[in-house]
Amino acid sequence: MLNLKKVLGAKPKEHVKAELAELLTPWGEALDPDHVLEEHPDPQFRRESFQILNGRWDCAFVASGHEPTDDLEAIVRAAPTPETSAFDREIVVPFSPEATLSDVKRQLQPDELLWYRRAFEAPALEGKRLLLHFQAVDYACAVHVNGRLAGTHVGGYLPFTFDITNLLAEGANELAVCVADPSEFGGRLRGKQRFDRGDIWYTAQSGIWQTVWTEVVPAAYIQSAKIEADPKTCIVAVGANVSPLPGQADTFMLEVLDAEGNAVGSATCSVDSDSCAEAVLVPDARLWSPDDPYLYQLRLTYGDDVVESYCAFRSIEMKTDSAGHKRVFLNGKPLFMKGVLDQAYWSDGLMTAPSDEAFVHDIEAMRACGFNLMRKHIKVEAARWYYHCDRLGMLVLQDMVSGGDPEIKTWQWSYKPTLFKVSWNHMRDDTPANQEKLGAGDAGYRAEWTETCRGTVQQLGNHPCIIGWSLMNESWGQFNARKACSMVRALDPTRVIDAVSGWYDQHCGDFLSVHNYFRDLVVWRDRRRGRAFFVSEFGGFTHHVDGHSALDEAYGYEPYDDIDEWRRAVRDLLAHMDSLEPQGLAGYVYTQVSDIEEETNGILTYDRRVNKLA
Repeated sequence: MLNLKKVLGAKPKEHVKAELAELLTPWGEALDPDHVLEEHPDPQFRRESFQILNGRWDCAFVASGHEPTDDLEAIVRAAPTPETSAFDREIVVPFSPEATLSDVKRQLQPDELLWYRRAFEAPALEGKRLLLHFQAVDYACAVHVNGRLAGTHVGGYLPFTFDITNLLAEGANELAVCVADPSEFGGRLRGKQRFDRGDIWYTAQSGIWQTVWTEVVPAAYIQSAKIEADPKTCIVAVGANVSPLPGQADTFMLEVLDAEGNAVGSATCSVDSDSCAEAVLVPDARLWSPDDPYLYQLRLTYGDDVVESYCAFRSIEMKTDSAGHKRVFLNGKPLFMKGVLDQAYWSDGLMTAPSDEAFVHDIEAMRACGFNLMRKHIKVEAARWYYHCDRLGMLVLQDMVSGGDPEIKTWQWSYKPTLFKVSWNHMRDDTPANQEKLGAGDAGYRAEWTETCRGTVQQLGNHPCIIGWSLMNESWGQFNARKACSMVRALDPTRVIDAVSGWYDQHCGDFLSVHNYFRDLVVWRDRRRGRAFFVSEFGGFTHHVDGHSALDEAYGYEPYDDIDEWRRAVRDLLAHMDSLEPQGLAGYVYTQVSDIEEETNGILTYDRRVNKLA
């Protein structure tokens, strides 16, 4: 039954125009701007020779007059480098200029360009190559080394790399980056960012927001690797893409070591193309699980190139349990997913965690609260977060980043599905008219979503913590969910798929996946396809903590002034959801890890200084 009083209480209101309070997390307060996030950025693809380029850069905001819907790659590529005098302030990378920890605290406008500049020393290469890595830049950028273009990139959430060897000078070198970011005005992928922040939408950020680093590699080196550890055969298989020297054959070797560094096995092959593969049998392989997150170490050697990595043996399947209910099975045993929504915004860093320890804090805090899964919501996180989930045993359901039409489609996205549950099964997403209604009418957006979805699966596919992919959320920019589900299934048949999370189900994927904030929490049957029933969002109970909230105003689905009443309500609700497991509930995702700006429905406060549930 629909709780109309609760619906009216959660109705979106006019957005608060007040300034956000400046809240520092404990790690932001202790931050050294000259030494930011110094750990190796990609623990699954490590080399010894790397140099972090985070810290203080010069920056400049330049009016360009371009429109948000222009070809932004062409805009940043053609933009002339500003005069030295225009670089009139410093920015702390990797924090966006809008974030407190950047020391800029200034919004990049849709008709502006943001320029970064810094000097760096190139190491002695002696026939080797120097790669320049960006883990994420929002949204379109052009990268220059010593005034020459190294390359361009479009898309705010995935990493990219340039070989800058031929652009280097002896000694000091200059690195410059030009960025354009239209946020919602460009109709592109943006996640939860909006200039018009408020309710469930958050401050739009721009520019470099994850780590930048250089890495020395041999002339012939490993570019990427796909790792598969099969618990049924106990075989680790690695397929690598390599950059060979013309006319030269090299040797590829895969070594497997246990967690203590003892050799388990190895295999070697000769390589005379740009790809290779090897496999190693691991007798009596130890399985990975949340209770025993055991990781095997890998060493990949191609000629003179050595890459350190890791893997884990675990299986994910959809099966029917002994009571006849469809659910997820981990390592052949039924898994009840006790999840929490992780939007991963920080009061001082926005989408950028203030430190590596901050990642660990959130994961361990959620484990202590009894959750075994975090749903990474509408965001691709830095690689180190997934690494910590791998080693700490936190399961992950990974969302795809959404976007589309800049207009909030309040009726289609919110009011209609909230008031009329019958609409959930009567909204096709494969017709032009309906795609327009859902904010996905633009063919360029649909192509970008598809390519980014594919890239996300390929980028994160080696992490054992990820047990599933969540494709469409609450119909924001939803289109062709059935085709998207088929594409992801082909790319990765080893994980489950939540094709449509919320409503407007397209009868595909592994779950009947609903968001239920306003109706009785009961198990609903998928009578058409017999899929598992998953409550992929619920809860959202609100408690505002004075001195630890970004605004005096608060937004959420059920407010509690008294912290003890809030705790009882949350615990009772979670216990009720646990009680539905025998009736066929496959799992749930509680909203959410932390408060964010106007929302105060987190278990943790926005500054991570108070655990409301503790």
